[in-house]
Amino acid sequence: MVAIGKRNTLRVVRDTLQGLYLDGQELGEILLPTRYVRRDTQPDSELEVFIYRDSEDRLIATTETPLVSVGEFACLQVLSADPYRGAFLAWGLSKDLLLPIREQEHRVNVGERVVVFVYLDPHTLRIVASSRLNKHLHRTEPDYADGQRVNLLIIGQTPLGYNAIVENDHRGLLYHSELSTPLDFGQKLTGFVRTVRSDGKIDLRLDPEGYTRVGPLTEKIMEALKANGGRLEFNDKSSPESIRIAFDTSKKAFKQALGALFRERRAKFERGGVELVE
Repeated sequence: MVAIGKRNTLRVVRDTLQGLYLDGQELGEILLPTRYVRRDTQPDSELEVFIYRDSEDRLIATTETPLVSVGEFACLQVLSADPYRGAFLAWGLSKDLLLPIREQEHRVNVGERVVVFVYLDPHTLRIVASSRLNKHLHRTEPDYADGQRVNLLIIGQTPLGYNAIVENDHRGLLYHSELSTPLDFGQKLTGFVRTVRSDGKIDLRLDPEGYTRVGPLTEKIMEALKANGGRLEFNDKSSPESIRIAFDTSKKAFKQALGALFRERRAKFERGGVELVE
């Protein structure tokens, strides 16, 4: 079944001056405009394309990849606003994505970045966005294991920490006490489930706990030491940001891993850095 608002693999049916017509099955033939057609495309080829509606409401195919597909959340920038229709968002395609007024949690302004859910309007079959996130987050009991690795999208800050969308499904919270650096609105990152509470709320952290965090990190540090001639310019005064960039972990976890290496006599502090023990 061909899905509007997602990538599909479709077969070339015929070639015209306007472009290639693809077999859209129950949706009929769908045009892939000439500007997206590679010269070496053969008859009956199968092409991976994204399907959406153009400005004249016709189904159209493109080889471009949008920033978000139907059924997903994303942080997008507002390009323009119409007081009657809504706001138009940049999502990587030539036709901007509509955020209707009725689907705005609050009125948005040009240049603003907004987290939205993208869906197919059941009445018009057009792809639209909604910033009313609670309507589209799952309210079923989360089925995550403690310590499970998950994908996160940061959607806002509270006095306790940062709200995040977990695996494109549920809402979770990263506590300030678990973080060494501030996070950015709309930031995508990998985290871990700390626990799923009895009320269904998900507590998160950026690093796995215990040995499952320290063990792999010690090996990552050892690999970096060997790759850099046996020395790294890191110490207990290194910034959390530089540690996160280099090792994708918090300063706290990095110090714990270094402590393990020192106790095992595999590394040592020397001249303001970390060196391999011969």
